[in-house]
Amino acid sequence: MTVIGIDDTDSRERGMCTTYVADTIARALADAGHEVRRVLLVRCNPAVEHKTRGNAALAVHSDAPVEAASETARDIVESAAETADDRTNPGVVVAEGPPEAVPASVQSFSRTAIRGHHERHDAHAVIDSVGYQAHGWKNGRGVIGALAAVGAWKTLDDWTYEHIVYREPSRWGSDRDVSVESVFDAADSYYPEVWDTVDRGTGEAVCVPKTPGPVLYGIRGDDPEACRAVAANIDSEPADSERTFVTNQGTDGHLQDGAVGAARDGYAYRLSGTVAEAPETRRGGHVFFELVGDGDGTATLQCAAFEPTKRFRDRVRKLRVGDRITACGECTDGTLKLEKFAVRGLVRTERVTPVCPDCERTMESAGAGQGYRCRDCGTAAEGKAEQPLSRDLEIGWYEVPPRARRHIAKPLVRGGFDAPVHPES
Repeated sequence: MTVIGIDDTDSRERGMCTTYVADTIARALADAGHEVRRVLLVRCNPAVEHKTRGNAALAVHSDAPVEAASETARDIVESAAETADDRTNPGVVVAEGPPEAVPASVQSFSRTAIRGHHERHDAHAVIDSVGYQAHGWKNGRGVIGALAAVGAWKTLDDWTYEHIVYREPSRWGSDRDVSVESVFDAADSYYPEVWDTVDRGTGEAVCVPKTPGPVLYGIRGDDPEACRAVAANIDSEPADSERTFVTNQGTDGHLQDGAVGAARDGYAYRLSGTVAEAPETRRGGHVFFELVGDGDGTATLQCAAFEPTKRFRDRVRKLRVGDRITACGECTDGTLKLEKFAVRGLVRTERVTPVCPDCERTMESAGAGQGYRCRDCGTAAEGKAEQPLSRDLEIGWYEVPPRARRHIAKPLVRGGFDAPVHPES
């Protein structure tokens, strides 16, 4: 077996897609008579500064000899990568041997690439130590993701699928012709095995990208046959080709457990704590609140639900000071960008100015430290009274809607969470 890792061939402005490059390599190998076992789509840390779009790296598992695999990959990346973009720096890594038998150093590198950070010299040190081939264009930063993709099959154990349908090259850059109604009908037939195809709250077909490039649409889910069935039931412009990828999308593989006081920019966390300041809606419609960490003393972290998360912000606005939550998201500029949160405990009462039991009028302060008194009846109370608080929020997990979900973030409908779920469909 040979594993070919590819990364950083696309461009935010000019298009292309590394999945398309990997698919082209896989097709070329198959046309040459080599078996292609699978193609992996590996999402690395979404908080990495130098990512192009979704920070995806690809790996092709084939029985092609190393030299044939290397030559094919080099030729295709050379011709297809958008190297005119200053941010695009492709890399290819070719490894001899089965993907389930990569060395421990490659596993460790892959795991860190998904949750943390690497530099190019980190990748080259591992590549040199294990004897892999590596090829880079421009500064060659893509070797980082390429090596991570090589090690992913051995490193990860939670896999999902995405069936991607590609456009005819003559149509790249033009508006996509896809029947949104057919997308919703197909999505409804296979939900929840297939997820994040549409956003029912806004009426968007989120599986259809808006950026330039070769992808017509991509269908994600836990069942590859269901993903293919949804794709087959979508009415659209003619397709050029299609492939089902094995992927770590929808797994929360980027999240690490952490403490509020130790959260660092460029990483994604699960953080438990208590709401310290009430949510506030600021200019632009973004919602912010302060979280104080469990066992962190006075350490706090600003959390935010940004405007593109739409109705998710309404869930966040219902939080109150004293609520206990687990917050998940990427830390950037000292702010946790919320992807989901779990309500662990709700404040159920509030302290209010007491009411006179005789005339049922609200009492007035009798002075500092002297409690409250009814001006008409003379009735006194030592302090504020507690009354039940109605909460339009329940214990359990809440998430951003599909339109705002990161590729790697786990939808609640996938299950496996430690509390009840309130999924967005």
